Parts: sequence; structure tokens; C-alpha cells
Amino acid sequence: MTLKILVAEDEAITLKHIVYTLQKEGHTVTGVGDGAAAAARIDAEEFDLVITDIKMPGLDGLSLLALVKEKAPGTDVVIITGFGSIESAVEAMKRGAAEYVTKPFNLDELVLKVNRLKEKKRLENENRALRVNLGLDKEYPFIAKSRMMKRVVEVIGSIVNSDCNVLLTGESGVGKGLVAKLIHHSSARKDRPFLALNCAIFTEELLASELFGHEKGAFTGAVGSKKGLIEIADTGTLFLDEIAEMSPSLQAKLLKVIEDREFLRVGGTRPVRVDVRLIAATNQNLANLIREGKFREDLYYRLNVMDIYIPPLRERKGDITPLCEHFLVKYAKKEHKRISDISREALEMLHSYGFPGNVRELENIIERAVILEKTAVIQPESLPQSIKLFDVETIDPNRIKTIDELNREYAEKILDFVDHNRSKAADLLGISRTSLWRILKKQE
Repeated sequence: MTLKILVAEDEAITLKHIVYTLQKEGHTVTGVGDGAAAAARIDAEEFDLVITDIKMPGLDGLSLLALVKEKAPGTDVVIITGFGSIESAVEAMKRGAAEYVTKPFNLDELVLKVNRLKEKKRLENENRALRVNLGLDKEYPFIAKSRMMKRVVEVIGSIVNSDCNVLLTGESGVGKGLVAKLIHHSSARKDRPFLALNCAIFTEELLASELFGHEKGAFTGAVGSKKGLIEIADTGTLFLDEIAEMSPSLQAKLLKVIEDREFLRVGGTRPVRVDVRLIAATNQNLANLIREGKFREDLYYRLNVMDIYIPPLRERKGDITPLCEHFLVKYAKKEHKRISDISREALEMLHSYGFPGNVRELENIIERAVILEKTAVIQPESLPQSIKLFDVETIDPNRIKTIDELNREYAEKILDFVDHNRSKAADLLGISRTSLWRILKKQE
């Protein structure tokens, strides 16, 4: 994490040494020779830290401190004072200064205090990240009983030591946000901020402001400077859901963040450096959008270092029962109901359903059933009528399945249901393990 620092010091040689030392530490540093020049800078742009001599011609350090606290309360101030002016330093601390150093001072001491404030800023960013986290911090355990979801977990496990960008693909409601959070908490950045943003819910102007922040006066209503989520997520992970909804101009700015690790706030002229891992998600076919000129190919390859496909719930039936159990506990507690189980008939209906809304739809179904159910066990009558009508299967005239294909498909569904236990599957199907093996072996 780098800090944007303003140094106000009327001794030219001292100013030069401070600026040079802090720039060597990787910070973005601006030096001015008096309080009035510092005040003009503070009025024009935002700084993380102001370091000011307490005695300067014109506007002194205490007056500058008051100005910072009024116009930029989130900016820390370090006061430089003479050895014989400790009382002034104490007064500055009472008025809100974060630190002070006394002349003549060791530059290493100043660097140490700046680093302490940098760590403080990092923790503030993490706390802010928790406040703006868009609902992905809810209690929601990752359930992966089916073979397909176990493969997803294996892929996530293979990148725990990597810092690569990730592209999550799959239908709406499959749990891409949850997978993004699992990736973050499995990585070296797990103790850093995790922020999420749905690109589909903002206009282009608002999305730019949310992502990159803005400077005072950048547009109508921008009465002050604002940090964007990319800046707040510095050292952590930013999850961009519905990335395909981002306009080409914003795609270009995001590409610059990935390639150069810096960006400009809306209306800004000075680059802001960041270290952010990006996880993007979409339910659209980006390859088609690239051909149509709606998505940048260079951004696609930058995001798609690791592509993880999350299958729809209808293709991972083995997850339905454990998900039902989880949602039942959650909503029975919420509704203060003593419902402890789901009937076999209700489960069979759920396993036969196609779930166009995926896991999100299943959660809504169980919540509704808990509200309606009057017994201790969820009954079919508490399930939506649409599930009961779903038993009619449509036939595609262009793809008539053979009996062998239907047998194999049904056997695989039963295997998924019993977590790939062949003995249980054979018992449920009423056949021997050998017969089951022959059915699965056909057409391989």
C-alpha cells in the first residue's frame, strides 16, 4: 500500500530530504515551502497524510492542521516541531494530529511513524471494506457433495498459492459470488479486504465513480473527493460480478489497472497505485461478445488467467439434499419454527425439478416452504405449484435419445444422488453392480 503524502516545510534542504526519503519508500510525495501552498493543494486534491512544520511564515502548522481537519477529516497529520517547542506538539496532538517529530530528527524515525500510519490506513480500508461489502459476508457454507462441485473445489485448491486473476462463468444463481469469496479466503490475501460490485446495477457514470472514485467537482453532485472500491480494496480482492455489462470505455480503464497497477479517479490527474486481485464473473458468453465487439479481447485474456465454470444445479443433483438441509436450518431458525426434516416425497420432487434459478431459487423455495408448513416435516403441499407441474419432460425432435442413453443418464443421476456410491446406486436401481457397470460402460 502506498500513501499520497503532502509535506509542508519552509527549510528547503529539510524538505528535499523528507521528500526524497519517503519517495524511496514507494510513496507519492508532494513538497511545498509554506502553509499557504499546502492549503491550496489540500483544497484541490486529497491526501492520505500531511507532514507539516509547526512554524512557517504566513499559515503555520497548527492553522494548517485545523484546515485539514475541517476539509479532509480522513487525512492524518504529522507535526514537525523544534526541540524546545514540545508544548506546541502536545497542543497539536490535542487538536487531532496523529504523530509529531522533533527537530533535529532522524529520517528513520519519520519513516517508522509514517509506516505506522500506513498500517492504520490499511486497517481503516479493511473496516470500510466490511461496511461496503455487498452482502457476500453472510453466513453461507460452501456445499460441494456432487462430483462436479468437488472438481470446482479441486481447482480452487490448485491456485491457493497463486495470485492470478480468475474468471467465473455459469448461469445466474449458481453461486459465483460464494466461489469468489472462497477463492479469496483460500489465498494469501485472506486477511485483506474483499469487496464485491455488481456491474449490471449502475449506469456507466455511477459505475466509474464506484470503481475508481472521483475528485471534488468531477461531475454535478461531486461535492467532495471519494475513494473507489479499487482503491479501498488495495492489497485485497475485488469481485466484479456481471463483468459483461461494463462499457468498453470502463473496460479500457480496468485493463490499465491490471497492466499498470494504477488508475485515475474520475476528474483526477494524478495516478493512484494499487495492488488488487481481480475476480470477475459472468453468465454470458464472452467469446460471442468479443466477436460482436462488445467486450475487449485483451481484457478477456487478462481476466481469464484461470477460468472456473460453476455448473447449474440441475447438473449437480447431489448437492440438492445438503443444500435443502442447510436452508431448512437457516429459515426454521429465522421463522421460529420447529421444522426438522423434509419428506421423501418433497425431496423426490425437488430432485426431479430443473431449477432454472439454480441455488438462489432453491433457497427461495425452502424459505417459502418453511413459512407455509404447519407440521414438523416439509410436505409436497408446501412446495410451489410450478415444481409439481415440472414432471412433463419436453422432447427435442433434433435429439431423440436411445434407450441406452436414457439408462446411462438416469444411472449417472442416481450415482450423483448417492455421492457416487455404486453399491447404493445399484440397490436403488434394483440391479447388480455388474449391470450398473455395463450401463455406464456403454458409449464410453
